[in-house]
Amino acid sequence: MVKTGPLIIGLALLSACKRDEVEPSDQADGYPTPAQLNVPAGVTAVVGLPSMPLDNPLTVEGIALGRKLFYDKALSDNNTMSCGSCHLQAAGFSDPSSFSAGADGSIGTRNAMPLSNLAWGTSFFWDGRSVGLEAQAHDPVTNPIELRNTWPVVEARLNADPAYRQLFHAAFGTEEIDSNLVVMAIAQFERTLTSFNSPFDRFYFGGDATAMSEEAQSGLTLFQAQGKCGGCHTVGLFTDNALRNNGMDLVFADLGYGGVTGNAADMGKFKVPSLRNVALTAPYMHDSRFATLEEVLNYYNGGVHMSSPNVDPLMDFWGMNPTPFSLDEINDLHAFLNALTDSTFLTDPALAEP
Repeated sequence: MVKTGPLIIGLALLSACKRDEVEPSDQADGYPTPAQLNVPAGVTAVVGLPSMPLDNPLTVEGIALGRKLFYDKALSDNNTMSCGSCHLQAAGFSDPSSFSAGADGSIGTRNAMPLSNLAWGTSFFWDGRSVGLEAQAHDPVTNPIELRNTWPVVEARLNADPAYRQLFHAAFGTEEIDSNLVVMAIAQFERTLTSFNSPFDRFYFGGDATAMSEEAQSGLTLFQAQGKCGGCHTVGLFTDNALRNNGMDLVFADLGYGGVTGNAADMGKFKVPSLRNVALTAPYMHDSRFATLEEVLNYYNGGVHMSSPNVDPLMDFWGMNPTPFSLDEINDLHAFLNALTDSTFLTDPALAEP
């Protein structure tokens, strides 16, 4: 798969909050139109520059192609499912079902992770098994309980479609479609899933003191200070992209990252999910054990197992908290989490099925 590296050129001046419409260009053959992420002023200083592969730069044509592929059911074996089938825009590009059903009705074992601000990600899937969005986009097509297809079948279908051949030529300069180009295009589209226009963003980055309620502002203070939530859910991206055991289990039904590495020290570790749009991404945790945010907050307010193998040291506060949050404080935290909902992201037609 394509290796990733920092994008050096073209990101220092990112300041537009509104997403531009993405349409294929009329430029000469072999010269796709460069594109860049739209990030509000001040955000980059907090979250840093996104990580981009040097050999898969964002282009208008590549993004448009990736969007079409993301929603195309031809990627599944029986033409019934797409990436978008399990990552619904209105649900923060997550799945409201506890476990997604595959193309043949098979049920998975983990909740579909929400998708946003992936250009800042370092590893993907709950168990962190993929490094880079290109690698992440590759797996679901061949997964036996997801799209259940083979890449030769997908390539044959796309190559037989003259419209797709033209789109690939516009994006990559060739009409010969292969799996590498497919995942490169999907990864380009996924990098445009930026969510930085919530009430929190307008308050924190935009300086609008009225954007968040007093309860939500109090919740932000609790989140950052007493709750120490920002240790894992770093303010800005609201994830540190790390793999951690948050103390839910004494015995692991799912080994998480440990199942990937085989290392005993990694057992029970899972990727820290972003809290952006979290009010709409229920159910929660890798195994969907919590149906509501109230359940999640109550868990952290006294249910953490500090004797769990490999429990993260940052769980100390929650596991040994002598003064749990009061009901009013829990309500303030809940108000703050609701303030992370970005309604423009959830309804942006540029991200919807074309």
